[in-house]
Amino acid sequence: MIRFKYWTAFVAGTLISAVLALPGAYAAGGYEGLEASGANVHDMASLQRGAKFFVNYCHSCHSAEYMRYQRLAKDIEGLDEQMVEENLLFGGQEITDYMKAAMPYETSADWFGKAPPDLTLVARSKGGVDWVYTFMKSFYLTDQGWNNTVLENASMPHVLWELQGIQRPVYETVVDENGEEQTRLKELVLDEPGMMTPDEYSAAMRDLSAFLIYMGEPAILERERLGIWVLLFLVVFTFLAWLLYHEYWKDVKK
Repeated sequence: MIRFKYWTAFVAGTLISAVLALPGAYAAGGYEGLEASGANVHDMASLQRGAKFFVNYCHSCHSAEYMRYQRLAKDIEGLDEQMVEENLLFGGQEITDYMKAAMPYETSADWFGKAPPDLTLVARSKGGVDWVYTFMKSFYLTDQGWNNTVLENASMPHVLWELQGIQRPVYETVVDENGEEQTRLKELVLDEPGMMTPDEYSAAMRDLSAFLIYMGEPAILERERLGIWVLLFLVVFTFLAWLLYHEYWKDVKK
């Protein structure tokens, strides 16, 4: 009986771990003030749009060198190798190549002060996908150039400003606990509209975020589909183990 209790505890622990392992747990990791991206990695149309935004606006500087172009055609429904070659490949790249940026890594640090990081795992690092989503919406322009409320003094310029428009900072003066006046950023206001409305730009960044989730774990599409069946198997197996326990012990308990 003691052994059976250990066994049920093990199965219960397995079930709980499996549930917790399901995504949805792209938490902010301690970062505060982040917007929920609402990115859906199972929305194939969103992944397609996200791939387009990534290749057209991010990929010239940022690599995704753990991902092959060919994998996109395999995983994302609605894409095939011909479509990937026609719409997502530029220059002399091949469908079997890794997604490496066109910008030379060695010289990019001289141009930007820091080499643009690889983005394959960005949605699983830093503050998660909500961090990326909020970061892409939080650029603002000052007399000194572009800045960002999520990552202050980021080396990255706002490459999507034509889509979002230009945001300007609004500051306020507050008195701290020591009675001293401090100036802090209150909000961002859209000073010059972009090609997209704010809602359209948010949707675009949601698509980009979904694509970054996928790139961070391409197997997520298959893993989640199989995960449901694994959980069902564990439930059925636990029930059968409970029946077997009663069958073996019914005579012993008499």
